[in-house]
Amino acid sequence: MQRRQFLQACSAAAFLSASRSGLAQSGSWPEKPIRIVVPFTPGGTTDMVARLISTELARQFDQSVIVENKPGAGTVIGVDSVVKQPADGYRFVCVANSFTANKTLIKTLPYDTTGDLQPVALMGLSEHVLAAHPDTGLKNLDDLGKAARAKPGSLTYASFGNGTSAHLSGALLCQMMGIDMVHVPYKGQGPALVDLLGGQVNVMFGNWSEFRSHIENGKLVALGMATRERSRFAPNVPTLAEQGVTLESNSWQGLLARTGTPDEIVQRLNAEVNKALSAPNVVEVFAKSGVVSQAGSVAQFTEFVNSEIAKYSDIIRRANISMG
Repeated sequence: MQRRQFLQACSAAAFLSASRSGLAQSGSWPEKPIRIVVPFTPGGTTDMVARLISTELARQFDQSVIVENKPGAGTVIGVDSVVKQPADGYRFVCVANSFTANKTLIKTLPYDTTGDLQPVALMGLSEHVLAAHPDTGLKNLDDLGKAARAKPGSLTYASFGNGTSAHLSGALLCQMMGIDMVHVPYKGQGPALVDLLGGQVNVMFGNWSEFRSHIENGKLVALGMATRERSRFAPNVPTLAEQGVTLESNSWQGLLARTGTPDEIVQRLNAEVNKALSAPNVVEVFAKSGVVSQAGSVAQFTEFVNSEIAKYSDIIRRANISMG
C-alpha cells in the first residue's frame, strides 16, 4: 500500500512538473522564429493575407515570422507538412475554403481534418462576384438561367481548381437554379481570369478585388454579388439573393495549428492576430484589396470551420463530385 501511494505521489508530482514546464514554455513563447505554411503559390489572396499578418505578428512578438509557400495536391501537401511537425507552437498553416472541402472531396487524406489540426484564428474574407464575358450577352441571373435552359451544357464556368470555393459555388448555383453548366478548372484564379477575359469560358465566381477593374472598364459583366447583403465594396451591384438565389460565396483565410499545441499558445496567437487585424497598415491594405477583416475567438473560428465542412459536404455529395 505504501509503495502504491508512493508511486501515485511521484506520478502526480511528475504531471505537475510537466504542466508547469509547459506553462513556462508557452509563457515565454515565442523564443525562436515562427513558421507559417501557405499551401498555395505566391501572389494570391491567401498568400497576401498571410504575409501581411505575419509582418505585424513579427513586430508584436519582436520575433521573426517566416512564411513558406508549399502548394500542391489541392493544399494537401502544405497542410500535411504541418501535421508531421511537433505540436510545439512554432509551425502553423494558413488555409482557405479548400481545406474544409477536402474532408469530403478527397477520400485518402493523409491527415484527419478535425483531429490533427486545431483552429487558431480566422483572418480575412474576400467576397465573390459572379461575372460573365460580355460576348455571352448575359446581364443578370435571369439571363443566365434562360441561356442555360435553352441549351443545357452549352455554358461553361471556370474555377480556381477542383474543390475550390469557385468550383463548389458554381455547382451549388446549378443545383439551386436547376441548370447544367460545364465546369472548367484552372490552377489558380489568375489563369482562370485570363481565359474568362479572353472569352474561352463564359462565367466565373471570383474575388471582387481582382474582378473590379475588369467590370468597371466593361471587359466583364457583374451578374451579381454572392453576398448576404449588398457589399460595401460594390454597393451598386445587386446580390444574387436579390435576384432570387440566396447563395453566398467567398474566399477566406485562417490559421491552424497542430493538435496538441498548448492552449496558452493557441489563445495567445489568436489574440495577437486580432490585434494585427486592427493595425493601420492591415486595415488600409484590406480596404484596398476588398478583404473583410474577420477578428474573433478560437471558439468562433472552430464553429466556422465545422459549418464550412458541413456546407461543402452537402454540395459535394449532391453534385456527386469526387477527386478520389
